[in-house]
Amino acid sequence: MGKDYPSNLTCSQYELLGILLPDAKLGGRFRSVDLWEVFNAMIYLLVKRCRWRALPGDFPSWHMVYTSFRAWRKDGTWVVIHDHLREWTRLEQDRHRQPSEAVIDSQSVKSAAMVHEAVGYDADTMALAAR
Repeated sequence: MGKDYPSNLTCSQYELLGILLPDAKLGGRFRSVDLWEVFNAMIYLLVKRCRWRALPGDFPSWHMVYTSFRAWRKDGTWVVIHDHLREWTRLEQDRHRQPSEAVIDSQSVKSAAMVHEAVGYDADTMALAAR
């Protein structure tokens, strides 16, 4: 394990999430990198808001981390993690695992068929026009 960053997952946190990460591909090379470190590197990137290539050297290579991130996005791993975290959080709060309602923010948006028409309300534009 590399340097201990504040953004790193604890052992118990990784035990919960690690089981959701994909197994190594059958017939592929032996996995030489610890997925805990890869996951910690991804969280570090989110917290520090830095570039992939700016990952500190004690994490796996930025290319390995980026490749894993893209693969997990393509194969749905991130959706699985999100869904499990939502369910676990709801159950911890003594709520049903699936929400019964959802809220969608409604905002006027121009559609491709109506691009030429001025539809919607923009408070900033109205305020400027009133001056």
